[in-house]
Amino acid sequence: MRVEYRNLPLDRDQLDDDPVIQFARWMSQAEESGIEEANAFVVATADRTGRPSARTVLLKGAGRDGLDFYTNYESRKAVELEDNPVAAAVFLWVPIRRQIRIEGTVTRVDPAQSDAYFASRPPESRLASAASPQSRVVNGRAELEAALEEIRNRYPAGDVPRPANWGGYRIVPSTYEFWQGREARFHDRFLYRRDGDRWQIDRLAP
Repeated sequence: MRVEYRNLPLDRDQLDDDPVIQFARWMSQAEESGIEEANAFVVATADRTGRPSARTVLLKGAGRDGLDFYTNYESRKAVELEDNPVAAAVFLWVPIRRQIRIEGTVTRVDPAQSDAYFASRPPESRLASAASPQSRVVNGRAELEAALEEIRNRYPAGDVPRPANWGGYRIVPSTYEFWQGREARFHDRFLYRRDGDRWQIDRLAP
């Protein structure tokens, strides 16, 4: 299952000095290329002993303050983030042979922001989030369907308020790595590392 990458080179002078701007540029290009759910990324966490776990989530906000995603605060990733508030993120866009890796500390977003985002979701998504004991063991699908039906009966219009155990997290990056696939696996990689108020940029060997 070997595929040769035949892409244009990625040189330092093509990169913005600001990784936030560079991230937004690559995200826009991924969306414009037609990649479905270009905002999907893998977020890796670790428990207090250092045991890692990873899963795919959706980016719901990105800017100067960091990258936001939402989850149940009683899920495995949330429990690990409360114990060990650091994370690594990977955006992989195979069709355009690009990847962005990000590492940083994690904080909860403001409750008002979580309220606003939850209210913006489709009614069925709000009901499903309120009904799901995310990451918990359940007896079967019927148990989940019953919980969803109970919530739907209480809020037939789908106007369920944000549960107290559901909300957002923000990854505050300390590093960004931009990766462009090249021929013979001789890839181009550039690492941004925070250095006070500026970012140091280095090329990495493939």
